[in-house]
Amino acid sequence: MRRTTLRSLAGIAALTTLALTGCGTQQGLADDSPAADSPAAAGPAERTITAKRLARLTQPHEQTGMTLLEGPLLDAKGRLLVVDVTAPAGEPKMIRVDVRTGKGTPFHTDERGAYTSAQYSPHDGRIYLTDYAHGEIVSLAPGGGDRQVFFTGKVDGAAMHPDDLAFDRSGNLYVSDSRGLSEGTAEGRVVRISRDGKKATVLADQLAATNGISFDAEYRGLWFSELTENRISYLRLDDQGEVTSRHTAIRVDGGLAQTDSIAVDADGNLYQGLHGRAAMAVYDRHGARLATVEVPARHRGLESATNVAITPGGTRAYLTVSGPAGGYVYTFDALAEGIRQSNGG
Repeated sequence: MRRTTLRSLAGIAALTTLALTGCGTQQGLADDSPAADSPAAAGPAERTITAKRLARLTQPHEQTGMTLLEGPLLDAKGRLLVVDVTAPAGEPKMIRVDVRTGKGTPFHTDERGAYTSAQYSPHDGRIYLTDYAHGEIVSLAPGGGDRQVFFTGKVDGAAMHPDDLAFDRSGNLYVSDSRGLSEGTAEGRVVRISRDGKKATVLADQLAATNGISFDAEYRGLWFSELTENRISYLRLDDQGEVTSRHTAIRVDGGLAQTDSIAVDADGNLYQGLHGRAAMAVYDRHGARLATVEVPARHRGLESATNVAITPGGTRAYLTVSGPAGGYVYTFDALAEGIRQSNGG
């Protein structure tokens, strides 16, 4: 999530009494008008994967001036959930999508949340959401409802702006705290929250607007992106979740785009979302650029491809794409099978 989104998030925090205005979920047709610009050509060593449109789920909201889909998450029955970061009170903040038909239905709404990611916990099976605007982690029952605040408050004296999250095998949370985004200062952090929500520990700080976060395929460490530096770093962890080393792993040539969320497949490949371009970059664990997932150039009015969910045990991938044209889900075939690290967060 980039800096320009903050104005809308600030507005959401104040929109506590608005009713549903009819900008709900709907399926739309592809825009076949010619594009003014063509996407940059892929490098000689990489593939270009063209994603296909599955559904249009949202239009820009009158109250917030935009829509931004994030946090794709597949449930045990293969149904897709996405969050709409800038949805005002009363409109669907989570949408359930039938991946066969592309039809979206409201799944959850409330009066104040500005949710930027979603993931199931391996500990209790609940859906955990990051509320960027209010610095909270909340949870829902697996089927929706029963909203509970799991964590809120300052960490080491500073309020959080939780963006994305990842779980270890035991159910402890690892959160990208995107502090400093609006100021352009290196105040971001990676925060570990115990699975009971009682202890929060800063694992890394002085980061440039931390955004995407995911364990590697073996749970040996964390990949995380820094949006205002367009880089991906690696945080090696020991068996107790303590940091043993940290280094810059990949520098992303994003041009006008910035690094957003991260997912990891069964082969350890990284899927790096881009905010500012309707595309996703794919790297292997050693930093080699393997592919670029592109939205067709004729599909205009789309400015970001924030995150992806890859079907666990399969390769069908669901990409959240947004812009002035609305919020969409696109599909493509991933380079390897999906695992927990490529389903939510």
